[in-house]
Amino acid sequence: MYVFISILILIASILLILIVLIQNSKGGGLASGFSSSNQIMGVRKTTDFLEKATWTLAGTVVVLSVVITAFIPRANQATQSEIQEQVNNAVSIDPNTVAPNFGTAQQPADASSADTTGN
Repeated sequence: MYVFISILILIASILLILIVLIQNSKGGGLASGFSSSNQIMGVRKTTDFLEKATWTLAGTVVVLSVVITAFIPRANQATQSEIQEQVNNAVSIDPNTVAPNFGTAQQPADASSADTTGN
């Protein structure tokens, strides 16, 4: 169902793009080619149709976008996210084995017994 609604959104979006490109921002657009006022579908009716089609397709895209959220495929809820798995699988460091070095140089045990005067 997710794929079907995705395809409908794609088709509606492409049609919306085409309808908007047909229109002219000044009201000319597709209707500007019809200069005769004796036609069955006059200039005003063409612009009305394009405007209604634009609003209908825009509404369709919005509604389908909201509806598709109900059909998003979800992973099994029992599985954890990758970040949670990495946290759980991380090597724990024992704070007693690793002492922080705060800039103090540690001297070897035999260095304290050696003569530091050089004699």
